[in-house]
Amino acid sequence: MGKNAVLLDLDGTLTDPYVGITGSLQYVLEKMGRIVPPAEDLKWCIGPPIQSNVGILLGTEDPAQIQEGVRLYRERYSAIGKFENTLIDGIPEVLAQLVDAGMFLSLATSKLKTYAMEIVEHFDLRRHLHVVHGSELDGSNSDKGELVAHILKTEDIEAANAVMIGDRRFDIAGAEANAVVSIGVLWGYGDRNELEEAGADHIATAPADLPGLIEAGFRLGRASRGLDTFI
Repeated sequence: MGKNAVLLDLDGTLTDPYVGITGSLQYVLEKMGRIVPPAEDLKWCIGPPIQSNVGILLGTEDPAQIQEGVRLYRERYSAIGKFENTLIDGIPEVLAQLVDAGMFLSLATSKLKTYAMEIVEHFDLRRHLHVVHGSELDGSNSDKGELVAHILKTEDIEAANAVMIGDRRFDIAGAEANAVVSIGVLWGYGDRNELEEAGADHIATAPADLPGLIEAGFRLGRASRGLDTFI
């Protein structure tokens, strides 16, 4: 049947990056001479790729302006923002439980891979993760569908044996694009309506819900392909 793989979003799922992301976006807008909104008005930016956020905030499709905005964002985020972050309560214990159950854990974040690696090491989560996957400097793998496809191929994972966990519709869409079962979580930045409208197969209200929902996800994924659902 292959290995049971759990693909995990980072921002809003494992950690709460609110201060670092919103502060770095405010920095971009200030440096580029735009009106700087309060941090609360930038919560929607937690989840989508940074290139998309910068283009929307600057109101432009000009690649040069977007590139400059991304450069400024990374200037502050790499120095300060990446650690203006807090660990979600209960996450380390759940990850340890999943590893003990023999599951293969992969980070699946649109965040730059180098930042993601530093963050999971900072919070001592790296020891629970078999691999870390994120976006590259050129923007590749920032789209969740592209990223999930890359992980499945690179790590030799069957879609029927994978579950994607995340807090935003982008995570759910990335899973659906690759025929992977999805679990939406409610402690992040997407609400129940967003996750259900995106097509999440299961909804978790607390980290402690994840182990049971993950096993249900594996059964669902295998059943949908007419495979043996025994775990």
